[in-house]
Amino acid sequence: MATQMFEGRGHAAVYQKYRFAPGKELQQAILAYLQEKRANLAELVVDVGCGSGQGTRFLAEHFKKVVGTDISEAQIQEAREAPSLPNVSYLVCPAEELPFEDASVDILTSFTAAHWFDIEKFMREANRVVKPGGCMVISTYTVDMSLRYGNCSEKLTKIFRETWDLLLKYSHNRIKLVLEDYKDIFEALPFPDKKRITDIFDKIPMTVAGVVGYLESASPYQAFMKNDPKAAKSLLQETEKRMLETMGVSSCETPVEFWVRHVCVLGCKGQ
Repeated sequence: MATQMFEGRGHAAVYQKYRFAPGKELQQAILAYLQEKRANLAELVVDVGCGSGQGTRFLAEHFKKVVGTDISEAQIQEAREAPSLPNVSYLVCPAEELPFEDASVDILTSFTAAHWFDIEKFMREANRVVKPGGCMVISTYTVDMSLRYGNCSEKLTKIFRETWDLLLKYSHNRIKLVLEDYKDIFEALPFPDKKRITDIFDKIPMTVAGVVGYLESASPYQAFMKNDPKAAKSLLQETEKRMLETMGVSSCETPVEFWVRHVCVLGCKGQ
């Protein structure tokens, strides 16, 4: 079964507050592919491992009916409480046991979640529920991230990456799938018509507080917190302090550009 990393209500709340929706470049890559495959008129889209619904809400702007699913009740609660369009609904269920009829789903998506699934079981289930001619979209942002602000972008990025490197010591072994650009997930996708894009770069508008909050929402930080709460909190406080000093500002609400590289696996099921 899927690895459950985002269960607690406190973590789900942090996730809702600080995780960002798919950026503009990723959105365009996905929508262009779906248009090319004539899946842009889809009736039913299912977003698996939806967390607090950032990707689900993006899909709802473009498709008739969108259902977000997640194994975590706390995450689904956060998703339901967030403002969203009336064509969105949410279900608690594992990625490997989707409560949909055979060949009933036009598009099945997963944003920064598939590495937590039992890939073999998930792909079998996806193949069952996706209609002939339907599509799958599986994306993740990578740890290839940088910060830009004035003339101190390099220094800021160095501070951010030093913190990430410390946190990655606490990362789950499934993060390896992300570090390898979803190569194994691409190979496991059961559709012969498929492709993997590894060079989608997005600029996400953030603040210093948002960047620190993103770090807090990450699964390695949550593991660090369980192991040594005092050291974990101290690391984030020190990271924020160093960023503000480097930028020469005092407010953690100061805007910065957060650049992230996405990987996207796309596939279309044969007729």
